[in-house]
Amino acid sequence: MERVEHSYGAEQIQVLEGLEAVRKRPGMYIGSVSVRGLHHLVYEIVDNSVDEALAGCCDDIKVTIEKGNIIRVEDNGRGIPVEKHAKTGLSAAETVYTILHAGGKFGGDSGYKVSGGLHGVGASVVNALSEWCEVTINRDNKKYQMKFEKGTTTSPLQEIGTSEHTGTTVRFLADSTIFETLEYEYEVLENRFREMAFLTKGLKISLFDEREENIKSAIFQFDGGLISFVEYLNKNKEKIHEKPIYIEKAGEFPIEIAIQYTTTYSENIYSFVNNINTIEGGTHLEGFKRSLTKVFNDYAKNHNILKEKDGNLQGEDIREGITAVISVKVKDPQFEGQTKTKLGNSEVTGLVISAMNDQLSAFLEENPAVAKAILEKCVSASRAREAARKARELVRRKNALDGMTLPGKLADCSEKNPDLCEMYLVEGDSAGGSAKQGRDRKFQAILPMRGKLLNVEKSRIDKIYNNEQLKPIITAIGSGIGNDFEISKIRYGKIIIMADADVDGSHISTLLLTFFYRYMKNLIENGNIYLAQPPLFKITKKGFNEKYCYTDNELEEYLKEIGKEGITIQRYKGLGEMNPEQLWETTMNPESRTLVKITLEDAMAADEIFTILMGDEVQPRREFIETHAKHVKNLDI
Repeated sequence: MERVEHSYGAEQIQVLEGLEAVRKRPGMYIGSVSVRGLHHLVYEIVDNSVDEALAGCCDDIKVTIEKGNIIRVEDNGRGIPVEKHAKTGLSAAETVYTILHAGGKFGGDSGYKVSGGLHGVGASVVNALSEWCEVTINRDNKKYQMKFEKGTTTSPLQEIGTSEHTGTTVRFLADSTIFETLEYEYEVLENRFREMAFLTKGLKISLFDEREENIKSAIFQFDGGLISFVEYLNKNKEKIHEKPIYIEKAGEFPIEIAIQYTTTYSENIYSFVNNINTIEGGTHLEGFKRSLTKVFNDYAKNHNILKEKDGNLQGEDIREGITAVISVKVKDPQFEGQTKTKLGNSEVTGLVISAMNDQLSAFLEENPAVAKAILEKCVSASRAREAARKARELVRRKNALDGMTLPGKLADCSEKNPDLCEMYLVEGDSAGGSAKQGRDRKFQAILPMRGKLLNVEKSRIDKIYNNEQLKPIITAIGSGIGNDFEISKIRYGKIIIMADADVDGSHISTLLLTFFYRYMKNLIENGNIYLAQPPLFKITKKGFNEKYCYTDNELEEYLKEIGKEGITIQRYKGLGEMNPEQLWETTMNPESRTLVKITLEDAMAADEIFTILMGDEVQPRREFIETHAKHVKNLDI
């Protein structure tokens, strides 16, 4: 490498002062500058209000999206302290909004017993990443206000009047020079605030969207807390027992757990610490799983549901069909980084185990009919797991004997680096043949699919291993499924679903996505699953190049541009209608194709949609169709 001569001394070392560091590297503080990071700004301010609720000082929070994407958050908490801060010489309120790691949540004699915002960066980061921010405080019968622009104080805290109530109101406009978009998604905020209200029993959170003429609004308040949460999650599922099991333990580390079993085959466990969704689990989840397994095995043995010769039920057997929410409050939680996705406090494991062992055991003894119904499902799951193990071993032995581990229909690529490889799952042999001829053999593999795919939402894992349509997909990807899944073993960095642009194609895509979500969720979380976007139309006109259009709107715009005289429009009803060259150019060429990456923004919302669309219950599906029918834009896509 050629050596570049330039100065490198003390003067080249940059020191980013105060909030300048946040504006320089926003991703370090809010994850990204996409729409996800934009929503994170709202969560940071609302979290501060929720912390007031956790302290018992707030029961009403209003969030408004004003015209122009201005956010307003109002609460009836105590109001941010306004006295001068000894170390900074600024008011306490201005200190919170202008200095990183400044807040009332740092252990010891802090203003909060438990809190989500432990790093003291929430308010100051929102301020730094906003074009402007305005904070109004009602406290001690007085009203105060301060204003900022891009993190810099333009109007220090000053008294502006009197007030008969307490609380804080924050208004801000995110900085358009930092974020990719300023358009908030109402449904995303709605889901988050519903979750927050479930986790804080009795807290009222209102959401208003004033951007359109018809104002959208939602009010969340649940006196049932976690019991209401679990009932909401299972509203579209058939329940094994109607009333959720509720476990609560007060003390230095308050613990709340709600459990309900359904007839489904997936497990849905959500864990929270101080109302923060710990998506990677941690010590509280570990304690829950260990106790759940022990308590049910002990009960089964003591009541002769399991014989000694049967051995113990595995944890995965006992968690089949479970919906559970675990919420713990920890004064000094140890999280992995600011993203707070995994709890590390070792003492929490034992506390959760103790609460579960006592109260779950008592519940089972007092409700033998419920205990028996749940354990019948667990035993059935154990038998299915054993059948799946035998099917899996049979597949492995067969592959070893054949000396061929890849399915015969797979046209593999020559590249061996998974990061550079992609596999197309193609609907039908005809389209599969065109794709094989049109592909780039170096990095593109083709696996044609024929026949009806299994709806895994209604099937256990043993059925999946024996399914002739899914087995080739599992083998080709190479990572295993369910508890055997290992992301390091995937053979293709991109797995692309390529189906016809019609109702049947959409059905096949949905069945495949259901399979990936339930049994290979890491592929979605890791960004490996894509949908191909084949064109709907080919337009030809003398004097113009051939043009492919992917939507009706695109077609209309193009026809306005070239005129409608002398044109020929070919409507593609299936991939098989395209020759190999056309399929390559429109759908497979990385230079010209359009791919949609499948993401998993909200696991709870995704679980609900898959249950509605693919589950056993017909009524929720009918209601979903009736509700959303008027919003359909392209029924054939």
